[in-house]
Amino acid sequence: MASAANCVVYFSSNTNYLTVSELKNHSLPATFVSRPPNNNTLGKRSHYSLRLLSSTTGINPRTAAPSATAVENDGSFPDTDMVPTPKVIIDQDSDPDATVVEITFGDRLGALLDTMNALKSLGLNVTKANVYLDSSGKHNKFCITKASTGRKVEEPELLEAIRLTIINNLLEFHPESSSQLAMGATFGAEPPKETVDVDIATRIRVHDDGPDRSLLYVETADHPGLLVELVKTITDINVAVESGEFDTEGLLAKAKFHVSYKGKALIKPLQQVLANSLRYYLRRPTTEEASF
Repeated sequence: MASAANCVVYFSSNTNYLTVSELKNHSLPATFVSRPPNNNTLGKRSHYSLRLLSSTTGINPRTAAPSATAVENDGSFPDTDMVPTPKVIIDQDSDPDATVVEITFGDRLGALLDTMNALKSLGLNVTKANVYLDSSGKHNKFCITKASTGRKVEEPELLEAIRLTIINNLLEFHPESSSQLAMGATFGAEPPKETVDVDIATRIRVHDDGPDRSLLYVETADHPGLLVELVKTITDINVAVESGEFDTEGLLAKAKFHVSYKGKALIKPLQQVLANSLRYYLRRPTTEEASF
């Protein structure tokens, strides 16, 4: 199991609910669709909560080591080994018909049958694509489609549910990963030994990628619901996210999105507005306005 995630992003305004954690400060939940956001549906940000699509997606605190029979763990490493960095990749670009998920946690992952079953409980078809080894460890790839349509996952809420489900199973079957994941601070057996300063970690760049779209890079501290929040912040200023990649790597999240405005690349002033909006959102204090 690992923590990096890649996503192609298109949006509409369906009302989906998230149960993993409350995601703050959204006025409308975005959904992946193959068109720009409807200008009439974009309003000012207000306080409300999104909940993940299935109660089984919830991340639960881990206080005990998993059973020795857990199929997620191949049992081939001693406890004294240095713990590798978990990575989860959700890739919407490489396959036009399926969402591709890649999970890496050194060479510690087993068959991942429990993870596959947990993903299926979200209403997904999950098939194992392939496994390959390199210097960073064993990479497990899955192809995922929605059971109801047979098509790839397009809703950012459901993509975030996939990401958190994988991390949930990682914390359950590999509790040593807790110290390497941002969500281990709240839900894991051991919090990370280091903390990430959001102001220092947050990096945002936008540049042209041809006449019809721009390329947006975002790197910041990870937290539950981040993918949905990024998509919501981008679409709030009427910018469409056409495709991209979202990686969670240890304590950090790294996103790469192809974005456009009315079918064209973003002009320089709009690039600056987009970067400033994301920077403000990601770096702002977490204290609720209602508490004052």
